Amino acid sequence: MTSYAAYLFDMDGLLLDTERLFMVPFVEMAVREGIQRGEAEAFYLRLIGTSSSVTSERLKVFLPAHLNATEFEQEWRERYEQLLEGGVPLRPHSRDVLSALKRNGARMAVVTSTHGASARKKLQQAELIDFFEVVKAGDEVSANKPDPAPYLEAAAALGVCASECVAFEDSDTGTTAAVRAGCHTFQIPDLRPVGQPFPELEQEIEQDLAKAALKLGVFDTALTS
Repeated sequence: MTSYAAYLFDMDGLLLDTERLFMVPFVEMAVREGIQRGEAEAFYLRLIGTSSSVTSERLKVFLPAHLNATEFEQEWRERYEQLLEGGVPLRPHSRDVLSALKRNGARMAVVTSTHGASARKKLQQAELIDFFEVVKAGDEVSANKPDPAPYLEAAAALGVCASECVAFEDSDTGTTAAVRAGCHTFQIPDLRPVGQPFPELEQEIEQDLAKAALKLGVFDTALTS
């Protein structure tokens, strides 16, 4: 296995299959308010990887003027939390990769734009929290992705340099942050606008987390789905 000081993971859309779950109530509510489904879906895709504060600001611009954006967002998040009560779905091979890294003594952290309480709750529900020494959340960093601060600060919390770490991301925003921090970065896209080009960074693009792990020597052979 290729030796790195630590392995840094985004959460939503990378470890957890929650981006789709978050999209469902947003689109339903937007359509209810007279917004076209395609327009709502396209707007949501542009939110992926952004912080809660950025989401709130963009929502104020996107929604019709007669709607209270704060109330809309509150209902949206409440409905999302209700969906999560039915279980937090995982992205393909998340647990396999984390388990293999743990067996090899790897140090791991989560680097997410989600607020800390919500992030830890989801990781706990998904039974992934114990894999990580550090969870660095969006309200716990000096600046949010695409700024490199979340990755720099997560690495520092582990006592290592970001340039000695591997980062795994799904969004362009997160990938930009990881590359700027100096991490060896894998981008594993989840929800993405059709035809949208990937940012021209020094990231490696893989279909799923297991393929990235295979390239790093975490597995000897490819995992089947």
